Amino acid sequence: MNRQKKIKQLLKAHAKKASAKLAPANKSRYISKADRLKLAAESGDDSISSFES
Repeated sequence: MNRQKKIKQLLKAHAKKASAKLAPANKSRYISKADRLKLAAESGDDSISSFES
C-alpha cells in the first residue's frame, strides 16, 4: 500500500506541475526599479521622484 501511495503521489505531483505550466500566467512581467525610473524619466512623470524621498 505504501509503495502504491508514493507512486500515486508522484504522478499527481507531475500532473499538477504540467497543468500549471500550461495555464496562462496571471502576473505581469517584473520591471526593475532602475527600468521604472528610466521609463518615468522618458515620459516626464514627477510622481516617481516623490517616492524616492
